[in-house]
Amino acid sequence: MRRRIGLFGGSFNPIHNGHLHLACAVKEALGLEGVVLMPTGEAPHKSSAEYAPAADRLEMCRLAAAPYRWMHISDYETKHSGKSYTVETLHALSVMYPDIDWTLMIGSDMLLSFRTWRAWQEILRLADICAVSRERGDLPALSAYAEGLEAECPDAGIRVLTVSAVPVSSTEIRRNLQENLDCSCLLPENVVQYIRKKHLYLPDVR
Repeated sequence: MRRRIGLFGGSFNPIHNGHLHLACAVKEALGLEGVVLMPTGEAPHKSSAEYAPAADRLEMCRLAAAPYRWMHISDYETKHSGKSYTVETLHALSVMYPDIDWTLMIGSDMLLSFRTWRAWQEILRLADICAVSRERGDLPALSAYAEGLEAECPDAGIRVLTVSAVPVSSTEIRRNLQENLDCSCLLPENVVQYIRKKHLYLPDVR
């Protein structure tokens, strides 16, 4: 029997309650068996103050996912040097897990730029797409764009969902941490403790 699993990628720098809310909402709406969080690799052009090492971002994801038995973590992209392309990741996953039907979870802005992605038509053959609308009024444009993609790739499966927004961003969290402000309402408590223990996101004084 084939399994339907969501694939949620991102820098997760750090992972926060907004990410977890989105994963839960999409899993429930689509009836997925589970969701895999896949942090992206290193970004050499960014300073250590704003981009935590891959090992730390992976561990924060593991901590955040701990209460959810259906949420899993993949280190596939963090183990590979260089830029990660979604089509290459999906090819690898289809070989490693031939019994899984993947649903790629993306934001509305990513859907609207989807034709610029490398081998975007191949991505639509390898996975379903779930685009999440989090802003009022953007649903008609997203739906129309999805219909256009499906017209070009008749086998594509694209779903546009409206998910209530959680007003938090990783950029805001990093700024608050640098200013020593309380972030306990934005992050899981075990992630907050990990950040403090590892002294992540402190001002870069080099």
